[in-house]
Amino acid sequence: MVKENYQFILDQIKKIRPENTPKLIAVSKKQPQEKITEALNGGILCFGENQIKEGLDKFLPIQDKYPGLEIHHIGPVQSGTLRKLFGLFSFTHGVGSESTLKELINQANKRQAIIKYFLQVNLSLEDTKSGFEKKDLIEIIKSIDNYKSDFAEFHGLMTMGPSSGEEVLTRKVFKELNQIRKDFCPSAKLSMGMSGDYPIAVEEGSDYI
Repeated sequence: MVKENYQFILDQIKKIRPENTPKLIAVSKKQPQEKITEALNGGILCFGENQIKEGLDKFLPIQDKYPGLEIHHIGPVQSGTLRKLFGLFSFTHGVGSESTLKELINQANKRQAIIKYFLQVNLSLEDTKSGFEKKDLIEIIKSIDNYKSDFAEFHGLMTMGPSSGEEVLTRKVFKELNQIRKDFCPSAKLSMGMSGDYPIAVEEGSDYI
């Protein structure tokens, strides 16, 4: 059933954008180990976890059994715990402040462990969401060469749609992130879209759902 659900959403994504189809991340937070195993045995190798510890508990003991396993950290990154990302997570999508970004680079260099990061921006301006404000994000992008290393790689931009789920506002937010990419970092990838709004995200250029 897990594989069928995943394949259904993937098919919908391909219908919307047959070329340059976004990568679909299976969010495994709060899911029991038997469902994780079912997904893995069904050929799903790309997972997203909000909590670092939960991801480590689930995937670290089995990562050697599944070549190609790719784990994304999709929650807000906290400076105090980000050191735990290294060793399992290939990507982190929630770098939302300059101090966190500097600490991520510092830890990556210290551990000589490769990680790709997305800068999170709060385009809906909701207090409940993390991330850079737009003007601060643009300043970081303009000086992104100062935030690169052999181990920490700027991979793209991430945002979340408004909590209301209102379609017009959601499209506005996703379109705005794509425009920021076009204007300031055209080679960057976009991470946007979840189960409730992924069709809009695909239409507006998302690379990771």
